[in-house]
Amino acid sequence: QVQLVESGGGSVQAGGSLRLSCAASGRTFSSAAMGWFRQAPGVDREFVAAINRNSDSTIYKNSVKGRFTISRDNAKNTVYLQMNSLKPEDTAVYYCAADPSRIYSASALLKDYAYWGQGTQVTVSS
Repeated sequence: QVQLVESGGGSVQAGGSLRLSCAASGRTFSSAAMGWFRQAPGVDREFVAAINRNSDSTIYKNSVKGRFTISRDNAKNTVYLQMNSLKPEDTAVYYCAADPSRIYSASALLKDYAYWGQGTQVTVSS
């Protein structure tokens, strides 16, 4: 069992930065691939970024490549999402998720993630 709690959301102007954190409880964190997803009002939840358990494989949604960076600290049971050059279209509730089933890779598919946090709001104004 893994419990996830996101933090670090807020309101920023376009071009600004935020760093999201996701603290995990449970001994399976270090063996789980981790992902960030987001959901804007009226839109399906979508993939943003994911990282495998050893931090040697990361994947990103095309529109955030070069602006967002996912990382993790297994000693602290925490995964991060550094978001730079934020745009109004990045406005959404951001969720972290854990996939304990994957060993060497990370998935961009919602259905592969067994555990989810409650989300943190990110609002980017123009």
